[in-house]
Parts: sequence; structure tokens; C-alpha cells
Amino acid sequence: MPLMTCKDLCLGYDGHTLVKDLNFTVNAGDYLCIVGENGAGKSTLMRTLLGLQEPVSGSITLGDGLRRQDLGWLPQQTPVQRDFPAAVGEVVLSGCQAREGFHPFYTKADKARAHDAMARMDILPLERRCYRELSGGQQQRVLLARALCAADRLLLLDEPVAGLDPMATAELYNLIGELNRSGMTILMISHDMNAALRYASHILHVGGSCFFGTKNDYLKAGGARRYLQRRGGERV
Repeated sequence: MPLMTCKDLCLGYDGHTLVKDLNFTVNAGDYLCIVGENGAGKSTLMRTLLGLQEPVSGSITLGDGLRRQDLGWLPQQTPVQRDFPAAVGEVVLSGCQAREGFHPFYTKADKARAHDAMARMDILPLERRCYRELSGGQQQRVLLARALCAADRLLLLDEPVAGLDPMATAELYNLIGELNRSGMTILMISHDMNAALRYASHILHVGGSCFFGTKNDYLKAGGARRYLQRRGGERV
């Protein structure tokens, strides 16, 4: 049974439609990269999948017992968030609130979950450090650990390597790949076609003409070539 099924999905806001008749499924263990031009509706799709805004029409169905509160989300950071004055452990632990709603005290299970997430992201030595004093790559590891506190099986990532240097980018992609290989299903918005074609099992291209299928099918259809041509001839 698919974890998520989107049928005849129409997306937009303020009366403006961005995407029409979008159909795709996400199965356990998939690594789905969502690509498309700026303004094509990628972030709108992500917010809609998370239930933060309603679709114009169509349906999103979660399957195999998955609930919206079981989804882990790593949004794009804002400058204000980068300067957040809290300890790393507190930031990560706050991800547990998404699972069962607000409660005034964290349980032993919450703390154990946060500890495990920090261990997976190799940031336990940073637990007492102030978040805003960390490098960009370290901050993204913290936010990914926070998302893991909510996620059981599905992680949604919105441009997780935006603004990172090449070394931090490679390290974060490797961590996301390890999560996927360990059984976590990944949905990731990316402008990096090279990364999409290297790591993804499936591609969802949103824009004037939408595509959903395996990475190999996307290559055969010429989608990557057309996308890169529009972006100035980047090489795959």
C-alpha cells in the first residue's frame, strides 16, 4: 500500500492556479525529488502535502497507517531562524511536539527519541551549544534531527542544501541517503538536477508539463535535458 497517493491534484493560492491534474504515489523506501522552475509550485505542493494549505481540488490520501503528524518536515530556513537563541538539544527536542500535539513536559520517550536523532546526525557533541553559533551545515543537521523526532517513515525536505558550501552539501546529501537506505522515505524539493539524478529513485517535475516516474524514465523522456537547457546549460 502506498504511503501517499495524490489524485487529480490542483494547487494554487489567492485564486491563482499553479499546477493542474497532478497524479503521483509515494511508496515506502522511495526517494522522490521534486524539480521544476522557480514559481512552478514546488513549495506550494509541499505545504499542501503537509496540510498547511488546502488543495484547489483533488485528493491527498495517506496509507498504511501513516498520519500527518508522523511526517517530518525540514523547511527552508529564514535569517531569523538561523539566529534562533536556543541550545541544540532544545531545538531537536521541540520536534517531538509535532507528533502528539503540545504538552507542557517532555517524556522520557521524547528525550530518548531526540538523543537517537542527534546520534544519527552525528551532532551529540553539539547538544549544549547555541544553535545560532553553528555553521550552516551544522544547523541543517540540527533541523534534520528535529524533523526525525516527528518522522516515523516519511521526511519532506524543502531545499535542504540551499546556501551550504560544497563540503557541507555533500555531507548532508550523504546523511539523507543513509536515512533512505535505512528505510526512511524521502520527498525532497531540489534545484540541483545532478543531485536529483544521483540520489533519487523517482522524479516529480512540476511546471507547464508535469512528469512523474522513475529516474530512468525521466532521462529517457528527455526531461533532465530540457530542464538544464532552460537553466543555462548546466551539465549532468
